[in-house]
Amino acid sequence: MHTIDMLVLSAYVLILVAIGVYFSGRQKTTDAYFVASRSVPGWAVGLSLLATIITSVTFIAYPGAAYAGDWTLLVPGILFVVVIVAIGPVVVPFFRHVVSMSVYEYFGKRFGPWARMYASFAFATGHFAKMGFVFYLLALSVSEVAGWRIAPLIIGLGAIAVFYTFIGGLKAVIWTDVAQGFLLWIGIAVTLALLLFAPHAGPGAMFHLIAMHHKTRLGSLDFNLTRPTFWTLALYGLFFYLQKYTADQTVVQRYLAAKSDRSALSGIAMGAWLCLPVWTAFMLIGSLLWAFYKLGYGVLPVAITRADQVFPYYMVTQMPMGVGGLFLAALFGAAMSMLASDLNCLGLILTEDFYAHFFPRNTDAQRLRFGKASIVLSGALAIAVALRLSSTHGSALALYYTATAIVAGGLAGLFLLAFLSRRAGRAAAWTGIAANLLFTTYATLTANGGKILNLGGCNYPWNEYTIGAVGNLLLLAAGLLGAALFPAPASASSRHTLWDWLEGRKSPPIQAMQLGDIR
Repeated sequence: MHTIDMLVLSAYVLILVAIGVYFSGRQKTTDAYFVASRSVPGWAVGLSLLATIITSVTFIAYPGAAYAGDWTLLVPGILFVVVIVAIGPVVVPFFRHVVSMSVYEYFGKRFGPWARMYASFAFATGHFAKMGFVFYLLALSVSEVAGWRIAPLIIGLGAIAVFYTFIGGLKAVIWTDVAQGFLLWIGIAVTLALLLFAPHAGPGAMFHLIAMHHKTRLGSLDFNLTRPTFWTLALYGLFFYLQKYTADQTVVQRYLAAKSDRSALSGIAMGAWLCLPVWTAFMLIGSLLWAFYKLGYGVLPVAITRADQVFPYYMVTQMPMGVGGLFLAALFGAAMSMLASDLNCLGLILTEDFYAHFFPRNTDAQRLRFGKASIVLSGALAIAVALRLSSTHGSALALYYTATAIVAGGLAGLFLLAFLSRRAGRAAAWTGIAANLLFTTYATLTANGGKILNLGGCNYPWNEYTIGAVGNLLLLAAGLLGAALFPAPASASSRHTLWDWLEGRKSPPIQAMQLGDIR
């Protein structure tokens, strides 16, 4: 690392801290702190969504996948756009009128407070696991090529993200996301320019070699769910992003923070259309890196043994002074944006879904203090998880991540059950949840030929990418069966469905009457 790279990296980190300081002290209520007083413009929502979806893992995983194989990993991203085009115009305004701050409030309205807390706990468990894992992978990748120690990286980046999230609230998170979004595009453009137009590179030869080896194909079109084919990844992407837009607090919080329904819709659409080109660009970078080293324009040392090490190595060794620091700043910024976003939404759901339920008489000021304390505690625990992973190389917490994968699934199916079925009530919801938990436990433990639990011919037969999709479909099917056997009584809780929302759209006075009791 050159001095100028360090200066660029340091300047970017100082900008993130300055944004947090700028917004500090301006959030006097939970509404201001957690949903930015619903004042964020649509374009900022879009860039914030981009920074939330594109994590530091994307920087490493996508170029690494394209370097080692083809562009199969891009298939879920294509479904990302399909999902938002299909459901965005309905789901975004629906949530903006039905919930106040937590998306899991909707499950409480439909299925009772315990279903709300289950959904909130499932989300929090999965995202808490992700926070520590992302920071560990980032520190591991950078330390391998830059020679920096892992522990100080984890502690330093984590402390900065916790600091500006704590003092600045969601506004600080969103506007640091905006800065990250611009830096991300600049870094991608500079990297592609260096790979294609550097004096020692040959773009024509690289593209010819890439085409000859079919490095840009989107996977096999064979309908074989036992392998990561096009259809396997498409199924995975459909349900993964359906869950993102209907039951993921980090995403729903963005369009709750928008200043109008129109701003929310434009921001979500903008974010979706920005993510796909970014994923494609990272895939292209991976393919170009493969051709770059294959044609002898550069030499990889023997220490580079994994495909996901190639891009960080290229950044440090091939980029001019300052440019490597720019991209490392984008890499660090992506990790901190993810952590800040998750911390803010964890603080929100711990406050709204748990603290407010058990202590309903507490004031808004007390809830705000609890939310801020939750952010600091969650950040400290996430840093501790990452440090534990770094000291054990991931093995000590393997069982924990298996457990979180089991618990965190099924929320898309639960949303579909709540949204599509008027007859579904508490009995139907818990029938579906139980069926999903049983299936996901079995499939997760016996997948990959029984890697954790080998049941021989009874192992889960399909690729692990399909577990989430099958679990969501099973939850929906079991829930609908439960709704048929134990239909919910006609009450206010059964009104918040797609059909009622569509009827309300046709009759504004009725809509106002129905929505008045939930604000």
